[in-house]
Amino acid sequence: MSKIRRARQWAGRRRLLAGCTAAEQPQYEWDHPARRGVSVLPHDTPLIATIVAGLGLAFILGLIAQRLRLPSIAGYLMAGVAIGPFTPGFVADGKLATELAEIGVILLMFGVGLHFSLKDLLSVKTIAVPGALGQIAVATAMGVGLALLMGWSLGAGLIFGLALSVASTVVLLRALQDRRLVETDRGRIAVGWLIVEDLVMVLTLVLIPPLAGLLGGRSSVTPATGEGPASGWLETLLGVTGLWGTLGVTALKVSAFVALMLVIGRKAIPWLLHYVAHTGSRELFRLAVLAIALGVAFGATHLFAVSFALGAFFAGMVLAESELSQQAARETLPLRDAFAVLFFVSVGMLFNPGVLVTEPLTVLATFLIIVLGKSAAAYLIVRAFGHSNLVALTIAASLAQIGEFSFILAVLGVQLDIMPARGRDLIVAGALLSILVNPLIFLQLDRMTRRAAAEEAKAKVPAPPAPGETPAALTGHAVIVGHGRVGSRIAEALKAANVPLLVIEDDEANVEALKARGIQAISGVAGEESALEQLNLPAAKWLISAIPDPFEAGNLIERARKANPSIRVMARAHTDAEVDYLKGLGAELVVMGEDEIARRIIKDVLPLG
Repeated sequence: MSKIRRARQWAGRRRLLAGCTAAEQPQYEWDHPARRGVSVLPHDTPLIATIVAGLGLAFILGLIAQRLRLPSIAGYLMAGVAIGPFTPGFVADGKLATELAEIGVILLMFGVGLHFSLKDLLSVKTIAVPGALGQIAVATAMGVGLALLMGWSLGAGLIFGLALSVASTVVLLRALQDRRLVETDRGRIAVGWLIVEDLVMVLTLVLIPPLAGLLGGRSSVTPATGEGPASGWLETLLGVTGLWGTLGVTALKVSAFVALMLVIGRKAIPWLLHYVAHTGSRELFRLAVLAIALGVAFGATHLFAVSFALGAFFAGMVLAESELSQQAARETLPLRDAFAVLFFVSVGMLFNPGVLVTEPLTVLATFLIIVLGKSAAAYLIVRAFGHSNLVALTIAASLAQIGEFSFILAVLGVQLDIMPARGRDLIVAGALLSILVNPLIFLQLDRMTRRAAAEEAKAKVPAPPAPGETPAALTGHAVIVGHGRVGSRIAEALKAANVPLLVIEDDEANVEALKARGIQAISGVAGEESALEQLNLPAAKWLISAIPDPFEAGNLIERARKANPSIRVMARAHTDAEVDYLKGLGAELVVMGEDEIARRIIKDVLPLG
């Protein structure tokens, strides 16, 4: 396509938009021609163009955001706005970007399932089920209230409120994983809450089309949501019609999928992965993991009308019982992160900046419902069930945003003429702003939880601790970061040698177990400011990083060197590049597992006298 032709196309589009109000502007549905994008490549390669433009621009703007001390997510979202249909220049394929982002959601939920057993899920059902249902009801009611104030129908308000009530899978899990909270009690409640929300949204997407006439729209039985048809093989087989029939069939499908995964998948999936592992091919193992995650998610959606995210979660959960689950998680990590970035880019592409100018008050009201109203409801519900202030604050912050299901509901509501098109613009604007603000909310949460934890600790221990018993009073001590397979062995050896010891670990249950055994420990992520303050690094003699993540370890080592130039720093690594990286930041000793294994074998094979 020539530059002259592209210029004419853009000029025409600009004239069209200039003469329209916000409600009259072209609506970019998944199947709208404008969403297919304008290719600037010599060949028609929209998939390559979308990936290159999305990831490339996300990298540049994410790096700029990081340098400005803003969340990287801000850069990713702005990258989406830049290549979206509402800004000049290249327009990426929105449908392709959304499908690529869905792969990220699948891999993310698969990874969560690998760390989330059925026992964990059942352990939080008493709070996750009533909590999620109550929070959805409150947020939906607030959305209905705002819609009625804007003069919409009750049906439009119901769709609008439901879209504001459900949190984004990607944003919630990214926040929990960044703070290593997924395997804590707070993380399990948040993930369980998320699963209940997903189940409610699956049911909602099935029920809206047959109810469209009652909700003020046009009757339809085929939602264009990407989640599969409302009328499928089981409905045809049973000849089911009507609301209660649809509801019953949906419940039957979800139950059949869960039963299939827990009875057959629980044995077949681990067996298959073990079989592949015995071939000795890492390439086949990685391929098997991806095939299981994507295949189960796809099959769950098209055979059982279950969401991609929920299907992938159960695939990971049944695989969690295998001893290869950790390896499977590592194999999916790079792809998961890359496609998660594309999710944020796809959100940015949906955003029309013009809505901030034409309807600032309604955008603000939508944003406040998501960030304040919904979070306040979640906080009060969690507290009402007797959980601590710390748990309630974490759940409230986790849910202060909306995402994937919100967009699907918005598109469905507009397509069925239940909700006006401006409702979708408000939902996308609210999603973008809430996703942008959510990392800042978590930063504030980090400060609030430090105070809450200090107050709870003071309430549990009536008498002040004796000198030398608190981490701040330790001197000449060893700080061990991480209490996994490596850290636990080091801690045992140092404790046996009576070396003053302080362990920092992100698993709260592990921390409590350490304290019960007389080992001083704190809960948190080592790189956070709050954790560094408790480590008393200026008075420490050793810093031992036993965590596998070189970037997190490198950040800690760099900051420890600034706090105490004389501290001895030791770390673990997996590659020669990681060894060089950590030594360059100030580590005196970096141990690579392969070197130590080789050294031990050589010592046994070739005695040195």
